Amino acid sequence: MSTEKYIDLRSDTVTRPSKAMREAMANAEVGDDVFGEDPTVLKLQEKVAALLGKEKALYVSSGVMSNQLAIKSHTEPGDEIICEQDAHIFNYETAAPSLISSVQVKTIPGVKGVLRAEQLVTALRPKVYYMPRSRMICLENTHNRAGGTIYPLEEIKKISAFARANGLLMHLDGARLWNAWVATGIHPKEYAQYFDSVSVCFSKGLGAPIGSAITGTVEFIERARKWRKVYGGGMRQAGIIAAGALYALEHNVERLKEDHEKASYFAKKISTSPKVRVDLDTVQTNIVLVNVEGTGKHPDEIIAILKSKGLLVSFGTYTSIRAVMHLDVSVEESHRAADIFVSTVN
Repeated sequence: MSTEKYIDLRSDTVTRPSKAMREAMANAEVGDDVFGEDPTVLKLQEKVAALLGKEKALYVSSGVMSNQLAIKSHTEPGDEIICEQDAHIFNYETAAPSLISSVQVKTIPGVKGVLRAEQLVTALRPKVYYMPRSRMICLENTHNRAGGTIYPLEEIKKISAFARANGLLMHLDGARLWNAWVATGIHPKEYAQYFDSVSVCFSKGLGAPIGSAITGTVEFIERARKWRKVYGGGMRQAGIIAAGALYALEHNVERLKEDHEKASYFAKKISTSPKVRVDLDTVQTNIVLVNVEGTGKHPDEIIAILKSKGLLVSFGTYTSIRAVMHLDVSVEESHRAADIFVSTVN
């Protein structure tokens, strides 16, 4: 499907590399990354590790791979990991924890994607042989399915303290951690210090075509590198795509603020319609969830009507539609998108 004639708010993954990014990729110095000899990949990994205050980083093809490498490298078959019930790891990674790592996922309902430390007390398994071992807590910042909400740092501190006191590991799905950084001013290193591993993505808000990274200790990354190879994720002259990620990291972080502003305008505009509901408290970054129950139509039906009018959005939950702002949508287009949406649902 050609999307040239549409305003595309389905995801911040639909962006296309800019001319400058393409030039950086075309001119990238490369080597064999499986041998650890690609200079551009090495530069990207060093930069990400430093940003997150970790010993080492590993460049991988996707956010799903980075999360699943973390789970595989931290756990043993039969373990249990804990996450919020709407977490990406649980909902959108094709049951990978059970398929790849043979671990069980225990989910806990949060508020706007946020778990509270006190909820974990009853989630922790007793240390008896007939129950799975509670091994790791996985948090998500920002939280996709909650509408791009930011995990409060103070709550992360409390959860981390609980984890340490009970011998649990901590993993952060930080696919959109860059958005949390820009929205709060809290540096990624401040978030990352409370986790044993952190994954970050370059192909969402930052606009690179491919790639994520996983960070942690030297020993952890060596295990992750092994499993990356097992999964077929060893890439050779990967500097070509790593250059796009590096360019994105160096040029596209601060401009995320524009996406947040566009999302705020869009949310406030469509919330004027009496037939939809938007929880404006959840519009903290670049994602807007719109409850459409009041229209009497299924989200898929509204998505189809909006498409016929030149606006692409995606399925959010069973009662909502999701709109995501990104660098390929101008301010003017975001305003026009809001007008199209309001005229459609009214």
